[in-house]
Amino acid sequence: MDARVLVRCVAAATLAPSLHNSQPWHFRIEGDAVEVYADSLRRLEVLDPTGRELMISVGAAVFTLRAALRGEGYLPGVETFPDAGTPDLVARVFPRDSAKPGAAARELAAAIPRRHTNRRPFSAAVVPAAALDRLREAAAHEGATLTVAGPASRTVIVSLGRTAAERLRRRGGYYAELNRWTRAVPGRRDGIPAAAIGPWDSLERIPMRDFGVIDAQPSRRGERFEAYPTIAVLSTEGDGPPEWLRAGQAMQRVLLVATGLHLATTPVSQPVEIASIREVLSDPRAGRWAQMLIRLGYGAPAPATPRRPLSEVLADG
Repeated sequence: MDARVLVRCVAAATLAPSLHNSQPWHFRIEGDAVEVYADSLRRLEVLDPTGRELMISVGAAVFTLRAALRGEGYLPGVETFPDAGTPDLVARVFPRDSAKPGAAARELAAAIPRRHTNRRPFSAAVVPAAALDRLREAAAHEGATLTVAGPASRTVIVSLGRTAAERLRRRGGYYAELNRWTRAVPGRRDGIPAAAIGPWDSLERIPMRDFGVIDAQPSRRGERFEAYPTIAVLSTEGDGPPEWLRAGQAMQRVLLVATGLHLATTPVSQPVEIASIREVLSDPRAGRWAQMLIRLGYGAPAPATPRRPLSEVLADG
């Protein structure tokens, strides 16, 4: 096949979300396949000591690559962890056959460049039940479960989010790591720029990380976020690298479907970065583990965050 198609798909894959926009991946084209590698040097040691969130980020890139390939008119195949001797090789994605993409596949591919993490207040508009059903189906399609919190569960999650934030701020190295990924550096192509940080939640209703605690700007004001946020918990059966990778693919499918439905989205990871709090959100006896929270709603478009150029992330075999 035309190698330019694979290059375009890799470029799309780099638009996937990642913890602190760390972009912990690199790619290699081998024949008609794209190999996806986890870049362990970009793991956040304080927040992600086990590499769980790194693998979720790479999973999001794998799904984006699959969606882009399908949008180009190919049925994608994927082999996960194809070489036991190369643990950083997370997946091999390849075209199995050519096939005209249907409407749903075209919508997913079109949503890739429009999906941006939104840390701003959402409107009070209720997310329709039909839209939530679409998102649950998206997660299930990738072998995960998306559970939308009811009023009581939402109150618990918000409280757990505040507790998680307090504990993380007491963790050694937390502020230094946060500074590493939010510090303004000329020409920087990763991390969270000031424009994407958003206002702070004056009433602490949303269990999101406040990226503005390091370099508070005088112009950054507190704003009222939605009083009754729509929050969903993404979970998997099992809790190891294969499940983390599956969670990342499921998360990205949910985010892209939501984007196609004109919903704003925010992946929320603070509550699942503290083991005891993550266990409360999970069901260990049933073997089901919370991997990520997702905030959903309607809001003004969020700005894009920078991406590293292909010359840094793609090797041609």
